Amino acid sequence: MVELQHNRAGTANDLSFLGDRAAWVRRCVVDLAAVAGSGHIGPSLSCTDILVSLYYGYMNIDPKNPGKIDRDRFILSKGHACSALYPILADLGYFAYDVLNDFTQLHSILGDHPNMLKVPGIDFSSGSLGHGLAIGIGMAEAGRFRKTNERVVVMLGDGELNEGQIWEAAGYASARNLGSLLAIVDKNHVQVDGNTKDVLNFEPIDKKFRAFGWHVEEVNGHEFTELLAALGRFDARRTSTDASPTVIIADTVSGKGIPFIEGMAEWHIGFLAGTDYERAIEGINLVHKG
Repeated sequence: MVELQHNRAGTANDLSFLGDRAAWVRRCVVDLAAVAGSGHIGPSLSCTDILVSLYYGYMNIDPKNPGKIDRDRFILSKGHACSALYPILADLGYFAYDVLNDFTQLHSILGDHPNMLKVPGIDFSSGSLGHGLAIGIGMAEAGRFRKTNERVVVMLGDGELNEGQIWEAAGYASARNLGSLLAIVDKNHVQVDGNTKDVLNFEPIDKKFRAFGWHVEEVNGHEFTELLAALGRFDARRTSTDASPTVIIADTVSGKGIPFIEGMAEWHIGFLAGTDYERAIEGINLVHKG
């Protein structure tokens, strides 16, 4: 069973609050994998702090009116990491907490990749890697046309950057000066086939995005202060008529919060049971307590 916990008051600048939310989400990731008998634990844990930074006080969203036209859009292009997003959506009130206990089960709305037709709060159905940035461009163009100019945030995996469509989209976005478009690369150095540098080395990522005309920020993806500061700088520049799109390259650790699986490609997917489950929960609690 997933650990169900009601949201407590807090803001994006309350680091204790953000840490509390991140610890709870990480425990949920472990629980959801146990419910399903499998799960993308590593890549979900690596992006948890990024998602917490975005959803608890930064993005302009309203669970009571999830379809409002001027809301910020978020695309989890690395959709396999949805077990870190679903608990946040439940916590904010998009659906009931107990729905989490049906993760990937027959007739559940919560699949192992997010479905915008079933899950409130999901702006794009993702799964097949490489599509998210191009979809985000369409949303940013629509916001410009409507003159609402909402933020459009797309989370990419570093392994996903192997997809050629990402770079076609990157070139288009800068040519169109889509300043409201923000890509965040969860650079956890791991993909399903192994370490990213061994599968297809795309370094230096920052220079590639700069060559495509993007503004580049580099942060520690597990430090809320760095993430929030980078988001603030994006806000400061995005309203300029000639602003280029921004990418935040967030250096992260696959499996973050569970020391005995951190950085291991073998834990891109799997689940924890028995004493390993207990060790995982203990590890998460210790990391966040420290």
